[in-house]
Amino acid sequence: MKVISEYGNEEVAKVYVAEMRKVAGKKHLVEFVESVQPPLPREEKWVLIVSSMFGCPIKCLMCDAGGDYAGKLTVDEILQQVDHMVSRRYPDRKVPVSKFKIQFARMGEPSLNPSVLEAMARLPEIYNAPGLNVSLSSIAPKTDLARRFFEELVGLKEKIYPGGRFQLQFSIHTTDAEGRYALIPTNKWSFEEIAAYGTRFAHPETGDKKVTLNFAPVKGYLIDPHVIRKSFDPERFMIKLTPLNPTVRSKERGLTSAIDPEDRLTSDHLVEAFGNEGFDVVLSIGQLEENRIGSNCGQFIQRALDGSSRPTKSYELNRYLVNNAD
Repeated sequence: MKVISEYGNEEVAKVYVAEMRKVAGKKHLVEFVESVQPPLPREEKWVLIVSSMFGCPIKCLMCDAGGDYAGKLTVDEILQQVDHMVSRRYPDRKVPVSKFKIQFARMGEPSLNPSVLEAMARLPEIYNAPGLNVSLSSIAPKTDLARRFFEELVGLKEKIYPGGRFQLQFSIHTTDAEGRYALIPTNKWSFEEIAAYGTRFAHPETGDKKVTLNFAPVKGYLIDPHVIRKSFDPERFMIKLTPLNPTVRSKERGLTSAIDPEDRLTSDHLVEAFGNEGFDVVLSIGQLEENRIGSNCGQFIQRALDGSSRPTKSYELNRYLVNNAD
């Protein structure tokens, strides 16, 4: 792995762009991220976000990684991302962080890459990190490969990450079936199938975290909390609301966030409506500087560099020298 660019703020987030392979003269690039959560110091919470694919085959309407799929990362290529971020701060690989969280949520749909499972299994062998937690975000693709992945994930969680050390998240975004397919244009689990799996996977009564249902509300796409309540038990599922990231693709498709990160009143009605259905609700609004850094999930620096259309309030692209790398 060759890190060819990095940019960010040590006190907020840093994005790394690395060349993993060069095949027939074409660079295979990935992004990975480290972030903190002010005002918490790094010693209390440190989050690493890694990629599992070169681009992504799903082509979600708002995600800049989609449409440039060039294959899956190997186990070693996944772990190299983690190790780069860890070793520059903790060369002895002893990580004295109360909550050391590794998220499989940057580029790629992790359930379509079995190497993610092996990478998760090997992390505790590599790092002396009592606070190690892992998180996986998925759109729940309906394929045989993903089905086998999720079946194995149940055992892995119970064996290696019990007692609330695993956070599983499904990206939902809208309760309208046609709208959900428009935003995530692939065959995927129904709400009932996600609910059935989540009920098997997480057991809050034994300390497991509730399964997260993630919504990045988009204007024009319905979110009806009552529909979610029909399928999902608030005792086992929680809701996460986050603004739509300002990506190149979202600008090209005319997608507008229904939550303004600068005006939290725009989210009050959804927070209240989901709360009235009995759900725990997390409103996840990061610092606006994360947009300029490009550290938010779903952004893809290479697309922004190559494209003619760029989102406002996002990507300080002059800081990235990816195209000029040898």
